[in-house]
Amino acid sequence: MIDFRSFVVAFSIALIATRAGAEAPAASAPAGGQSADHSITLFAAASLKNALDAAAAAYKQKSGVDATISYAGSMALAKQIESGAPAEIFLSADVPSMAYLADRNLIQPKTRFDLLGNTLVLIAPRTSKLEKVALTKDALAAAIGSGKIATGDVASVPVGKYAKAALDKLGLWDVAEPHFAFTDNVRSALMFVAREEAPLGIVYLTDAKSEPKVKIVATFPASSHPPIVYPVALTANAKSDGPTKFLNFLKGPEAKAIFREQGFVTLR
Repeated sequence: MIDFRSFVVAFSIALIATRAGAEAPAASAPAGGQSADHSITLFAAASLKNALDAAAAAYKQKSGVDATISYAGSMALAKQIESGAPAEIFLSADVPSMAYLADRNLIQPKTRFDLLGNTLVLIAPRTSKLEKVALTKDALAAAIGSGKIATGDVASVPVGKYAKAALDKLGLWDVAEPHFAFTDNVRSALMFVAREEAPLGIVYLTDAKSEPKVKIVATFPASSHPPIVYPVALTANAKSDGPTKFLNFLKGPEAKAIFREQGFVTLR
């Protein structure tokens, strides 16, 4: 039987190690000897990875400007910025993580806006016999069996907070709570299910669409949890006009098409 806490720690260490090469240059100078005018640094929620990578690639092709992006749980990134991490743009998966920085005067308030929305879903491995799971106590209990439900930590990770709110609202928390395997970001939860380490997971629609090894077996009603909103803002560190230009690009038609293709709702 898998020790999920040990697995989460090991997975997180491996994830950090793979990001280290990309993140380390941001602390000093952009990679490749480029000037600051030709590189911008973003901290973004893990659920944005596929879409934001594609948007950044499109922006580079259009402008020649590189974007160095670090992905993790939103509150973890907010606390890194509080500790002095050199992000110029923060794109969160929830309002509280952005508010955390706003309360500490670490963003530029006039630049803040809500960029995207998302949907909360229940997933299973593609190989699972499950096809549809009714969001009732009996159906969820039968689907879980003796297995685990992977999702973000309900105390600190946005997807986990949305999951807890939805399960509470639907009267399912008591059924699900003993089976949770909590992770430090939504992509880690997605990987548990994709690798068949957990028979169920609660993630965003966009995560499920990005991973061919999982399938959606239920969609949580929007009324069962607070709106899933992705606010974005320049940080107090952003001094040049490069980050502002990138924010404007994210609101434009080319980026909107990328986000919509990935399953996001565009709010601007």
